[in-house]
Amino acid sequence: MEGWIATVLKLAAAVVIGLPLIAYLAQDALIFYRQPLSEARRAEVARRFPLAQEVFIQTMDGTKLHAWHVKAAGAGAEQAPLLLYFGGNAEEVSWMLEETGQTLDVAWLLVSYRGYGLSEGTPGEKVLVSDALQWFDRAQTLPGVDPQRVFAFGRSLGSGVAVALAAQRPIAGLILTTPYDSLAALAKRYYWYLPVDLLLKHRFDSIARAPALKQPLLCLIAERDEVVPPVHAERLFAAWGGPKRKVILPEAGHNTTDAHPAYWLSIREFLAQQVK
Repeated sequence: MEGWIATVLKLAAAVVIGLPLIAYLAQDALIFYRQPLSEARRAEVARRFPLAQEVFIQTMDGTKLHAWHVKAAGAGAEQAPLLLYFGGNAEEVSWMLEETGQTLDVAWLLVSYRGYGLSEGTPGEKVLVSDALQWFDRAQTLPGVDPQRVFAFGRSLGSGVAVALAAQRPIAGLILTTPYDSLAALAKRYYWYLPVDLLLKHRFDSIARAPALKQPLLCLIAERDEVVPPVHAERLFAAWGGPKRKVILPEAGHNTTDAHPAYWLSIREFLAQQVK
């Protein structure tokens, strides 16, 4: 009997100690699904999108980062607004080149996180935010861009990067698609049995920054979001300190927002209001 009890206690201790340890060590892989850009895809982009320019920067720690710059195509675009795009956690952003035509009078800079696309390095909250600051500074110097009208566009994970950027740079406005209040709050929903506050290294605490932010916000929420339940976006929207507009996309899921008829219409309306 005593031997059985000892065995049970050992197993319980292994679970109590081992499971959190595994979660702590595995969190980078769980949060960041790195998506490199193959040479075949790079050649395809060059063939299909000849106007898309590759932009590289080098960070203070020597990491080489990559983005795609698409100039505004509309009339009077010599000094156009620019959307600085931060994608989701499993997103190779060259796919967005298909979508940039939705906003003819606006330029784009599609940023590849560290370890994604052609960018070197290892992703993490601290470095992604630091890189975003450097990308903003670079975006202001791009040809044909109005440096006073640089907007941040964050999707899912990228919403946290965009909000952190807005807290440190004069962003003209934000477009957030399927955003969350904080990564910690979202993690607690899925990993309620773990001490998330003690384990999580990458918190992306957007809701803590939101009340102090005065930039205009467009918040796009998927009604049937199976990854980031809408309540997390609703909390962030409620806490926002500046002018804000919320658009619920009926029947849309986390990865089907772009196909909803209200999606690009809402984005174009928001930009038209901000840049007039």
